[in-house]
Amino acid sequence: MVELKVKLRPVGATAVLGRTGFPHVTSATGGEIDIVTGASQPGFNPLDLLYCSLSACLVLSARMAASQMGVLDRLTEVTAQVTGEKAAEGLSRVVKFNIAFTVKGDLDEETREAIVRAAEDEICTVSNTIRGNPEFVTTISG
Repeated sequence: MVELKVKLRPVGATAVLGRTGFPHVTSATGGEIDIVTGASQPGFNPLDLLYCSLSACLVLSARMAASQMGVLDRLTEVTAQVTGEKAAEGLSRVVKFNIAFTVKGDLDEETREAIVRAAEDEICTVSNTIRGNPEFVTTISG
């Protein structure tokens, strides 16, 4: 029997914001991104990052699903375009995620659909988290 060694990736992010300016975010692994807020500024705002996380997780999960189904060699590209609709009333929140998948390769429609369903409903940590009701544990310091 082969023993698999799994190296866990540190996860998390820290955002820092001064009295003026924009947030600067650093990941647990040292990745950095500056956040924008202007409607016409190029870059990512917090909502873009939510859509980004979902779209990236979905395409990675689709590739994993294709591998698990034994059809990865026939998959050439997966695209997940994610947008959303914000609530018109009440708390500021996204009330609907619009996901447009494109699954390219030598695959029939049934297989494409099975890949997407497995990715969206079983494998993707981000979609599973958004559908759930995660607990928030907050601490405050000075």
